Amino acid sequence: MSIATLVLGQSGTGKTASLRNLEPSKTALIKAVEKPLPFRSKDWQQVTTDQWGKMVKAAQTAAHRGREVVVVDDFQYVMANEFMRRSEEKGFDKFTEIARHAWEVINALSSLPEHVRVYILSHTQDDDFGRTKIKTIGKMLDEKITLEGLFTIVLRTQVNDGVYQFRTVNNGSDTVKSPMGLFESDLIENDINAVDSQIVDYYGITQPEQQEQVS
Repeated sequence: MSIATLVLGQSGTGKTASLRNLEPSKTALIKAVEKPLPFRSKDWQQVTTDQWGKMVKAAQTAAHRGREVVVVDDFQYVMANEFMRRSEEKGFDKFTEIARHAWEVINALSSLPEHVRVYILSHTQDDDFGRTKIKTIGKMLDEKITLEGLFTIVLRTQVNDGVYQFRTVNNGSDTVKSPMGLFESDLIENDINAVDSQIVDYYGITQPEQQEQVS
């Protein structure tokens, strides 16, 4: 089972920019919408699709080809775009199906080989109780599934005076969480590569060839 991390934040708060220090040769980037990266970089393996089945296939193929890190950017559009394509459908069955498709993606990515780390980036929304959570499609979808419950690590962007950071602990009105001792402070730099290094160290993750040498 891979280690999956959910990264939440409004547009422009540093989610995609946090990928800047990842090693492209070890990373697969799956984008739900086609847009340029907000930093200069070459040689990234990129796939653009908002189709949940194709997204799962792309992630599985990347892991099979040796990519250690799989990133899904703008995950909320997997749900939003399907909703828009099906907006003329009557009834509520489509909401259940959209929820299942979102669950299928997260479940499949969490089931990649144990040395793979997955980062799912998504926008936020505030619910009727003032809690900040992952952006979905309507109350019915929220009633069907709590997406954050599928993750052990949920980070949230924070921007103060031009400083872009991740929050690592819950503030009482959001869904942020992280294992005890994983991070040294409540606020860390918005650097997924640094986060990834800490996760690898915390969980003692080794590559398959290293595992063979040890055994």
